[in-house]
Amino acid sequence: MARIDSTALPLPRPPGAAGQPVPAARMSDETRGMLLGLAGVAVFSLTLPFTRMAVAAFEPSFVALGRALVAAALAGLWLLWKRAPLPPRAALPRLAMVSLGCVIGFPWLTSIAMRTLPASHGAVLVGVLPLATAMFSALRGYEKPSLGFWLMALLGSSLVAGFALFQSGGSLHLADLAVFAAVLLAAMGYAEGGQLSKSMGGQQVISWALVLAAPLVLPVVLWQTWGEWPAMLHAGARAWAGFAYVSVFSMFIGFFFWYRGMALGGVARVGQVQLVQPFLSIVGAAVVLGESIEFSNILFALAVISVVAMGRKMQIRS
Repeated sequence: MARIDSTALPLPRPPGAAGQPVPAARMSDETRGMLLGLAGVAVFSLTLPFTRMAVAAFEPSFVALGRALVAAALAGLWLLWKRAPLPPRAALPRLAMVSLGCVIGFPWLTSIAMRTLPASHGAVLVGVLPLATAMFSALRGYEKPSLGFWLMALLGSSLVAGFALFQSGGSLHLADLAVFAAVLLAAMGYAEGGQLSKSMGGQQVISWALVLAAPLVLPVVLWQTWGEWPAMLHAGARAWAGFAYVSVFSMFIGFFFWYRGMALGGVARVGQVQLVQPFLSIVGAAVVLGESIEFSNILFALAVISVVAMGRKMQIRS
């Protein structure tokens, strides 16, 4: 048998050598979740400015429930297109909580508040939402944040709450309380929806939550708009543009990014990304509504973003 000269055999080339592909570094689920969450926050950050545009011409209850109805129609079409299966019976209570918190409660209460509050002021109050979301997630037993995480969440929420008091002259109004109540309801919906997205997918969670809420919303919207359509059609392009944004983006598309992000990165951790939402909203209010941006806004924004960065490094156990 002839001997094989091993020195004649080609040597394997290390990764990156000529002719050899370099393995692509895979992005971690946490990083992907944070980026998707940030995309959702960018969409949500314009909700209050556009809501304020809409309630300038329409009743707050119509803006809140009408946008849910439009989004429910889009969700129904998406579910039919995807031929999505019916949600399991065990998921119905959680979907009902998403409907109550994100589809009805938060939009309704914030629409009422935007009749009297500047969008930039209301946006800062929404800054406590990440802490409230983590609180609901912990109370439901979904995640167990470490002490360091809670300290960062408390610090960030204290910053935005202090900013709200500073901007309002040290006192809160009934509209402020409406926003805080809206935050609690949204936090419940975020925590339940984020957890449910791990098994159902974020798109199906928000879509089914919208569809399930539609039978409750439809009669109210029909009653509100009965005989009012001629006047509503002449409300102006600005009001209808605000209504269109909160219907399509705030109530539907934004949740595709948001719930997927929480499913990948965790409810509490990705929820902290929303600490930057008030300051994105302030910029949006300046662009859309012409509200002023003060130097103190920038300082608080930098402080909150720093807290979010530190919070990412804190341990969270599922």
